[in-house]
Amino acid sequence: MKFPRRTFVHLGLAAACARTQSYPSRPVRLVVGFAAGSTTDILARLMGQWLSERLGEQFIIENRPGAGGNIGTEAVVKSPADGYTLLMVPPASAINATLYDKLSFNFIQDIAPVAGVVRVPNIVEVNPALAVNSVPELIAYANTHPRSLSFASAGVGTVSHLAGELFKIRTGVDMVHIAYRGDGPAMTDLIGGQVQVGFATMTASIGHIRAGRLRPLAVTTLMRSFISSARRVASASTVRRSARWQ
Repeated sequence: MKFPRRTFVHLGLAAACARTQSYPSRPVRLVVGFAAGSTTDILARLMGQWLSERLGEQFIIENRPGAGGNIGTEAVVKSPADGYTLLMVPPASAINATLYDKLSFNFIQDIAPVAGVVRVPNIVEVNPALAVNSVPELIAYANTHPRSLSFASAGVGTVSHLAGELFKIRTGVDMVHIAYRGDGPAMTDLIGGQVQVGFATMTASIGHIRAGRLRPLAVTTLMRSFISSARRVASASTVRRSARWQ
């Protein structure tokens, strides 16, 4: 996982401007709409530490999980527009407008963007106890054991949820979706074997993969990803060709 160079340039400029304007003069809340250990939470803590060191004030991470991140977003929208309550925005924030009919906010109008942070792929991964070592093997197993597999997501409408649903549509397999309140709880149950398959981000997965607690099968990007020096993970495009996804 790498932070784009442009992101740090933008944040550095913002930090320089903030210093000349004496911002912040008190602690800043950085709200995360998912549970601790989720991708959004991990990135928020990294950014919070980075900003605290450079701006000389605490950036406090506040987890407000639930409703696919909507609870956290609503909390920020209702806070004073003074720059002291920030939101770590995941892709689900864009998706939620199509999933929820009666949101109490308009995300585009009520939230002002500050900076992009990171781009990471999702990983098709399984509990090591599941006897599959590739996506074609996963598809074959799911077809011969219909509805015996469950896949975990960080919540309804999150990228890990939609990736799993797209996988089901493209391959024709029947897996049961289990929604959690963030990648952290989802990873816990995936590692524990309560669910067998996951589509979480590289951020949430990489530590568990390197420790051997999860087995990666593919990434959702066009290019292959090197999880470690010893293991190369196929890209989704390569997997589609080998598995004949339609």
